[in-house]
Amino acid sequence: MTDAGYFNKEEGRPSPEALLKEAGQAGRGRLKIFLGAAPGVGKTYEMLVQARRRKLDGVDAVIGVVETHGRVETDLLTKGIETVPKKRMPYKGRVLAEMDLDAILQRRPRLVLVDELAHDNAPGSRHPKRYLDVEELLAAGIDVYTTLNVQHIESLNDVVAKITHVRVRETVPDSLLDRADDIELVDLTPEDLLQRLKDGKVYLPQTAERAANNYFLPGNLAALRELALRRTAQRVDAQMVDYMRAHAIAGPWEASERLLVLVNAKPGAAAAIRYARRLADRLRAAWTAIHVETGLEQSEAERDRVAQALRLAERIGGMSASVPAASEAEGVIQFARANNISHIVTTATRGSRWRDFFAPSVAQQIVRQASEMSVHVMPARAIKQEISKRPEPRSPTLDPRAFAASFGISAVGLGLGLLLRHTLAVSNVALVLLVAVLATAVTYGLWPSLFACLLLALAYNFFFLPPLYTFTIADPENVVTLLVFMLVAGIASNLTARVRMQAIVARQRAATTEDLYRFSRKLAGIATLDDLLWATAYQIAHMLRLHVVLLMPEGEQLSVRAGYPPEDTLDSGDLAAAKWAFERGQEAGRGADTLPGARRLFLPMRTARGVVAIIGLDSEQEGALLTPDQRRLLDSLADQTALAIERLHLAEEMDRARVAAETDKLRSALLTSISHDLRTPLASIMGSASSLKAYRQSLDVAEQEELIGTIQEEAQRLNHFIANLLDMTRLESGALAPNLDLIDLGDVVGSVLRRAPTQHHKLVLELEPGLPMLKIDPVLFEQVLFNLLDNAAKYAPADTTITLRARQEGQTVKLEVLDEGIGLPDQDLERVFDKFYRVRVADKKRAGTGLGLAIARGFMEAMGGTITAANRTDLGDQGRKGAAFTLTMPLAQPVPA
Repeated sequence: MTDAGYFNKEEGRPSPEALLKEAGQAGRGRLKIFLGAAPGVGKTYEMLVQARRRKLDGVDAVIGVVETHGRVETDLLTKGIETVPKKRMPYKGRVLAEMDLDAILQRRPRLVLVDELAHDNAPGSRHPKRYLDVEELLAAGIDVYTTLNVQHIESLNDVVAKITHVRVRETVPDSLLDRADDIELVDLTPEDLLQRLKDGKVYLPQTAERAANNYFLPGNLAALRELALRRTAQRVDAQMVDYMRAHAIAGPWEASERLLVLVNAKPGAAAAIRYARRLADRLRAAWTAIHVETGLEQSEAERDRVAQALRLAERIGGMSASVPAASEAEGVIQFARANNISHIVTTATRGSRWRDFFAPSVAQQIVRQASEMSVHVMPARAIKQEISKRPEPRSPTLDPRAFAASFGISAVGLGLGLLLRHTLAVSNVALVLLVAVLATAVTYGLWPSLFACLLLALAYNFFFLPPLYTFTIADPENVVTLLVFMLVAGIASNLTARVRMQAIVARQRAATTEDLYRFSRKLAGIATLDDLLWATAYQIAHMLRLHVVLLMPEGEQLSVRAGYPPEDTLDSGDLAAAKWAFERGQEAGRGADTLPGARRLFLPMRTARGVVAIIGLDSEQEGALLTPDQRRLLDSLADQTALAIERLHLAEEMDRARVAAETDKLRSALLTSISHDLRTPLASIMGSASSLKAYRQSLDVAEQEELIGTIQEEAQRLNHFIANLLDMTRLESGALAPNLDLIDLGDVVGSVLRRAPTQHHKLVLELEPGLPMLKIDPVLFEQVLFNLLDNAAKYAPADTTITLRARQEGQTVKLEVLDEGIGLPDQDLERVFDKFYRVRVADKKRAGTGLGLAIARGFMEAMGGTITAANRTDLGDQGRKGAAFTLTMPLAQPVPA
């Protein structure tokens, strides 16, 4: 579908969208792109020539980055233009030079030259792509001259790869070219470019020979040249249309041909579309099929005919659009003037001359209003052929209830008129009857209102025009009065019925918009794929009144993942159509060009990564499944669902990546810890044991005792390390079950102090007298205290004091382990309880596994307590804060207040 955002109903008024687009450029720098078909056409040379001209005009121009590739004439042009030194960046043992974006922003020139727009920046740069640097320069109000080859445009990447058999990895999005203020094509014939290549003005001799045999072939260069010419022409044409819209220029300006074909429910629409395609091919013009929504009621067959015609236009290479307007001719002319259309194709309607005189056909109205646009009216012969192939749709059936209600409203209006005829003039009574006609038109539409108009005209003559109670009119003036009443009533009922239809359409669109908004909010809150698919199936079935199934790949097969009404399996024909739609990314099945015998119509749901799911639609009614409005609604629902599926897939990938990263991190930390904390004690044990074995006879008793003590100490250290690993395994597996019992805190503290590694520190106990018994697991609690004391001994300097302080606070007992070390960084007060995390001290990590505090928190939570870390504030010693770990345990039985 085309973008009808610039469609402007008011003649002579600039397009608000175009004005906003111009206003959005205020304060930004101007971007000029020198576009070439291939390397060596002279883009950099031309950029430097124009920059030197602007510098002579007094413009402050600098070179951000220009690659001369050793060309002498190009290098000479850089002389006299200030060059901002490049930024040196180390990468894998090399030093790469990149444009210094920060230096340019600080220098703030009026114009900066940036060569090779599609270049990938070195890792570590602020932006991964050079075009992102350019966007930042433009946002800062700096003009930019830059160069680009056509093969680097994202939308042409596949086309260029097919032509040259070379896939270009560095690309620039098309949106950047669309926002460019100027695009200058630097053109060179293939023969001249090959001669430059042969003369060594493009590459070095060895590279030039290889390029001439592969990339720089005459056919390749001709095709690339055509791509560059076409892309430049498209951008220039878009700039012209924007200018016309912003300045309210009606047009057309025939700088390029544009063709419009009118599609309606009358016979001949398909023939007109095919004729428009042939005409567009002869004119080499872009073309659009347009349907004008006037608010008039259409039958199902007519809506199907419009839908099929619009699909035909899209299938044979055109675009389609639907626009609202009061009449078809008005909508066509407004759209044509807003979009610089130069040719209009429409169909002729056959009628009498008198009818054409009083009620001109759509084709006649378009011809009268087209001014400078060419109007092509389809010949009657083609329309006859269309009619012979397709039967005329039946007119919509009229609801008898609407006519009965119209009769009732007319009777009420007549009754009011009879009651008021003695107090009101006859002309005022006619207004009362006219209100009844308008009420019928508002409530039931055109035909019932015309029926009411006829009834009330006869009643007006019978009851109110003399001679009364006859259909005879004696006074000629009353004849005029009756005719005027009938004319006003007919026109008013027609206009009111049209307004009613437009109001109905507006309400339907508002309801559809509201449903889409609620659906988007619902999708945003869904976290599982099954819920998402079920919600989508229900929403599509509810809004389109169709049966829906959603299929997604599972392994190498497509399977039904959701449906409304629920359905689990499909027959072989439907499965074949669904598989074809998934593999090709095109619709298949009922009503489509591929496998039309299937029961359902299958449509792909796409994202940037490709097809993610298939929608299957079915209905018990015969004929086309979707009208144009329904197809657009389905596309909106499918796009939202596809993006939501993509979001869930990305979330799953992020979760997997995070788990993998955490696993790698834990594995690395575990291996590092094991390699250090296993090898260090083992080395001491092995060294001491080997010394005892080899030199036992020459060692005295004190030396032997020292070696034995070392073996014992290191063995205990190794045992503690393995115990920590086993405890963490128990915690993570959920196999830890505390054996709670009433324990005296002093007994547990005494048991821990006998084996705590605090021999190089002063230990102070401050246990509040009369502490109540605690319901804890003594083995786990001992391990918690041991880990805290071991941590304090590691991080506090020797000969400092480690304090154990316990007191009762309300219904809890708090036990604090205080040291006199340098404390904890504020950002690490919670991280110290993470597995394998160790605080750096003086750019080094203390020995240990980083599991002690994590185990302590796990044990405390298993026993119903908590542990927190903080820094001491009571030391007052310069350079030392000291760490404070607080254990909080609830009392076994609440103490009475």
